[in-house]
Amino acid sequence: MVATEDLRRTGVFALRTLAVAACYYAAGRLGLLRPLVVEGAMFTPIWPPTGVAVACLLIFGLRVWPGITLGVLLVVLHITSLRPDVLGNLVGSTAAPVCACLMLRRVGFRTDLSRLRDGVALVFLGALTAMLVSATVGVWMLRLADRVDADDFWEVWLAWWVGDAMGVLIVTPLLLLLHRARRPLPVARWKEAAVLTVVACAVVPLATRHASGLLFLAFPLLIWAALRFQLVGSMLCALFTSVMATVAATQEVGPFARLTRIEIMIKLQAFNGTMALTALLLSAVITEQRNTRRSVEQACQELVEVVEHLTAGDTPRLAPPGDTGPARHEPGREQREAERTQREPEEIWRKPEES
Repeated sequence: MVATEDLRRTGVFALRTLAVAACYYAAGRLGLLRPLVVEGAMFTPIWPPTGVAVACLLIFGLRVWPGITLGVLLVVLHITSLRPDVLGNLVGSTAAPVCACLMLRRVGFRTDLSRLRDGVALVFLGALTAMLVSATVGVWMLRLADRVDADDFWEVWLAWWVGDAMGVLIVTPLLLLLHRARRPLPVARWKEAAVLTVVACAVVPLATRHASGLLFLAFPLLIWAALRFQLVGSMLCALFTSVMATVAATQEVGPFARLTRIEIMIKLQAFNGTMALTALLLSAVITEQRNTRRSVEQACQELVEVVEHLTAGDTPRLAPPGDTGPARHEPGREQREAERTQREPEEIWRKPEES
């Protein structure tokens, strides 16, 4: 019986590891569809595998880190051959999500992202801080292999770091929310979601491809999505906008026309980062305020029930924690209340006579 249980656990661990590796590899292939070249080094403005890795570690635990390493190896082999500097990339790309998971757990991060502190922790610890590891190790491996000049080190490092951080900012929240999704939206909300989708499909391509620089038109849609659909709507809107902006940047059209590679990278990453930060933090604030309002409404409802009991002359006993049954009353309390009620009129009429 014990051997069967151990075999089952081993099988579950192997399946999860392979599933994580497959998801990482699939996300890597998607990220490589629109690469940019900075000083001879290829990078992606949004690197989705980092977001997949952080989400898998937060959901399944640190035990699935071999799946991340295997996924990194598959992506690297798809790009180039196996070389000594690739081993450094394996270590850095695995260590960065692990560091992100450890730091987020340290500060009490909640995967439902229902508090502002959760959004802030994901931004500054999970994305901006932890991804320093992968960028630094990766670019140093390229430098040691003489594939990046010393003068171009910081440009390549910045592009690598921002791409990994963007993957965490955009992909990780979506995967965490999809993992916790339990019920569909009401029909009325689906109609509003359809309208928002149609408007976004019309406005976002215009904003990202028009030569007049209309990127700001995406922010009202982002605010609409955050107010009405919280984190899911805002992050989907941010993801769609960032993808369209990346496509326009790689094609060098619209706001990215007639710019150098470095200027394209800076402008694109600034826009994508602003979209992701706005979506994540604004949605976290709205969700936290709504949860606070529900708590206040529930407390007010309980207070109204207590006042109604007191008005009826029925003092409720506070139930102990976990006891949801009706409050018990003292024996004979109803009879004493009835006698007191009958005596009150007589006392009222006697007072004038005595005076």
